[in-house]
Amino acid sequence: MAVPVAEIFSSVQGEGPLLGCRQVFIRLAGCNLQCAFCDTTITAGPEFCQIEQHPGQRDFKQVENPLTAAGVAAMAGAFNLPLHHSISLTGGEPLLHIAFIQELAPLLQGTRHGIYLETNGTLAAALSAVIDLIDLVGMDLKLPSVSGMPPFWEEHQEFLKIASRKDVFVKVVVGADTSDAEIETAASIIDEVDSGITLVIQPVSPFGGVRGAAPGRLLELQALALRILADVRVIPQTHKLMGQL
Repeated sequence: MAVPVAEIFSSVQGEGPLLGCRQVFIRLAGCNLQCAFCDTTITAGPEFCQIEQHPGQRDFKQVENPLTAAGVAAMAGAFNLPLHHSISLTGGEPLLHIAFIQELAPLLQGTRHGIYLETNGTLAAALSAVIDLIDLVGMDLKLPSVSGMPPFWEEHQEFLKIASRKDVFVKVVVGADTSDAEIETAASIIDEVDSGITLVIQPVSPFGGVRGAAPGRLLELQALALRILADVRVIPQTHKLMGQL
């Protein structure tokens, strides 16, 4: 089968516990959510996939969409996979394309730690269909104060139960309007599954009218979560600081 792919490139992971690790990113098009702070401006069906020819050079080649799993695997493999920590399946929301992932994942061999799924953590049934093909999961937990949407507490808890079968961490993006109750609820959801799962508090990169939290407030939110969980870290988006994709 073939699906629309937005980008394929090699760079460093700029968020979460894998910060600084070299990855090949396969950005699948489309998302089931519309977060107010989202700066990934890709459509559900872009006409072309942007493929960076040399890492960090922004020398993109355009390939017409949709792309087959074999084609995507070949393009990703051109980046010398043994040098990479893992392959990031990202988006948008990659779990909108479970049949494609089922076909693609077995073709993505040669990295040091396998396949890393970056997901908004709302599609539990889709995760169940591919979890055995995934090695690492970076799960977002969407806070209403920042996303601009209703809460997804139940969906996130169901998702995390499945994701916890693999190496998983949870990320929450926070802003100036993030409340104590939101952080405590997020931490409690994680605690009910496994209190040892790492929670990353990520200061929002101001976008779409969403304001960032003050430095002191970030430490307050971290302290609240640390009363419930064993490992809570504050990590900003560093790839933007480095000028990386």
